[in-house]
Amino acid sequence: MTHQPQSLPTPHPPVATARIGVLLVNLGTPDAPTPAAVRRYLAEFLSDPRVVELPRLVWQPILRGVILNTRPKKSAHAYAQVWTEEGSPLAAITRRQAAALQQRLGEGALVDWAMRYGQPAIAERLGAMQAAGCDRILLAPLYPQYSGATTATVADKTADALRAMRWQHALRSLPPYYDDPAHIAALAEDIGRQLDALPFTPEVLLLSFHGMPQRTLELGDPYHCQCRKTARLLEAALARPGLRCETSFQSRFGRAKWLEPATDATIAAEAARGTKRLAIAAPGFSADCLETLEELGIQGRDQFLAAGGEHFAALTCLNDSAAGMAMLETIIRRELSGWL
Repeated sequence: MTHQPQSLPTPHPPVATARIGVLLVNLGTPDAPTPAAVRRYLAEFLSDPRVVELPRLVWQPILRGVILNTRPKKSAHAYAQVWTEEGSPLAAITRRQAAALQQRLGEGALVDWAMRYGQPAIAERLGAMQAAGCDRILLAPLYPQYSGATTATVADKTADALRAMRWQHALRSLPPYYDDPAHIAALAEDIGRQLDALPFTPEVLLLSFHGMPQRTLELGDPYHCQCRKTARLLEAALARPGLRCETSFQSRFGRAKWLEPATDATIAAEAARGTKRLAIAAPGFSADCLETLEELGIQGRDQFLAAGGEHFAALTCLNDSAAGMAMLETIIRRELSGWL
């Protein structure tokens, strides 16, 4: 007996399948450097229970009654100092990273990008990838070090999106790559190139990571240890005996005790001890953003020079540099093994 192929019922929605997708995800950004846009962004960001681990009944009155009425104006001013013709630096760089990775992967995969907070949203881009026929997707949070407040909340938002889908993709997630040899080599190459191009020779290279409340470490979050390991491996890979490397944590917020030493306190301490030439890098960030461009590049410079320092340089992140994109292609292709 022979079986005749069955035709699709009429009418039937079009079905596109058998494509591989890669979704790059970074933290997020306001849509514009205005108080209103910053307020919308902060309301979403600071309402995430993984970001602020306080009971909602305690935190929301503080957030809605105090922070969202005071912080947006100050933050909007900071964003305005680093805003570009392409918009937010973080969004522009992430967009360029996705385009460069698409070129490197070719027709083998569809590459897209999203922001955890703000636009483009994870659910929107997952839906677009599904509509384009992607039935296998690699979710790639661009956080080298894992934290519940970063990597885990991307997984949370993705799960929310999948929960609303009748036909779900097969899903993989990019693991943290804080100690990956490809990442350390890319950092050493790119930072070394930037150090060599400076008009002065730094005495100190300060490796500044985003801070977290000390409580997250005590609760078992591996972020602090992974940052420290990145710093140790990077210092060894740079192999510059005359350069002293220090590690610090930036962007303290609120009254709780945060990971130490703090970046601003370390900058002040270096100037006080007589350091005249300082460079600062941010190996916990995959792309330049407000925290690297304004907090380190502007505030950090002003603080160091005002305290007696003479030469200061804020180095760029890997961004879409040749070293950064080669590293990203390496780790993405590894995670696509068996698919691509």
